Amino acid sequence: MMPALSMTSAPPENQTWCAIPVYNNAATIVDVARRARAQLPHVLVIDDGSTDADLREVLKDLDVTVIRHPKNLGKGAALATAFEAAARGEAKYIITLDGDGQHFPEDIPGFFPQFAPDAILIGRRDQITGSMPRSSLFGRDFSDFWIGVETGIVVHDTQSGFRAYPLRHVRELKIDSRHYNFEMEIITRALWAGLRVRSVPIRVWYPEGSARVSSFHPIRDNARISLVHAKLVARELLPIPHHRLVENDHSAEVSWMRGICSPMGLAAVTGLSALLGIVLWPWGPIAVLYIAGRLHLNKAAALFVIALTMLPAVPAFSMRMADHVLRLSAGPHLRWFVGSHIVAFTVAPALTLLVYLFAKSRMKSA
Repeated sequence: MMPALSMTSAPPENQTWCAIPVYNNAATIVDVARRARAQLPHVLVIDDGSTDADLREVLKDLDVTVIRHPKNLGKGAALATAFEAAARGEAKYIITLDGDGQHFPEDIPGFFPQFAPDAILIGRRDQITGSMPRSSLFGRDFSDFWIGVETGIVVHDTQSGFRAYPLRHVRELKIDSRHYNFEMEIITRALWAGLRVRSVPIRVWYPEGSARVSSFHPIRDNARISLVHAKLVARELLPIPHHRLVENDHSAEVSWMRGICSPMGLAAVTGLSALLGIVLWPWGPIAVLYIAGRLHLNKAAALFVIALTMLPAVPAFSMRMADHVLRLSAGPHLRWFVGSHIVAFTVAPALTLLVYLFAKSRMKSA
């Protein structure tokens, strides 16, 4: 066990609660809840329909409150329940952490100095004990990238469940997600609403192999996360201002160069520019520049790829490709439509992968 962090700050009296959403973590929740209770006087355990034990019985000897969902509703639904319960208890802030033992409740005091009524604090996993799964590494980078696309602001470790929320404002956000995608959607909508998002260094422990118990379903939950990002991207493409709860100025935080620094960002703008530049030739630049502007992508990279797609050889090659799959009597419009899509949906994915691998290798060697 790693030693507790030494902190001198104290939370606002009776205003900071801790919430631990739990689904089938009976083996670890007693230790986690006890250690969290040592840090804060109000600890909520949200039993999201666990089937491995009755947590009200398991935790009866601890001074914590257990709220049970009759069936499993999802981590987002558990957090929403915790928000409402803490608000009824007149809490102003709520700190959330996972019940599987990976987080260190002793790190809770590290959040206190950065508390602000307009800021969400995310525990950034800086000190890792054990091996972080490759799927978790990719998932973290994936969500970090898409939140940057949706908001233009670089946020770190957006899949970390160790967080501090200011209850007044987060309860005003309209969040549709009810599973693991909740934690991604709330960040984007908070930034759109003018709230700030800050990182706090934390420790995390990853047990080996079968010792790790997780309710995250790789296919189902990754699909949900992808769908919520698709929805948020579609909303960001609309030229309609977002409703703001506070008037923080995020202009200094917007990373206009993030596409150069991020392999995912550079790969995404390359693939998008190639796809639209070919399919919409010669009007592709208009669509690409609008999308790149709305989604905070690298405009310099977009212009470079668009310039390549504007070469006369592109439509000529597309027409030749169409001739291989269509009858000679096919009209020019049909030939162009078929040929351009064949070329675009071949070239764009290939360029995306090549640029991502090249940028990733350069980043590692730097």
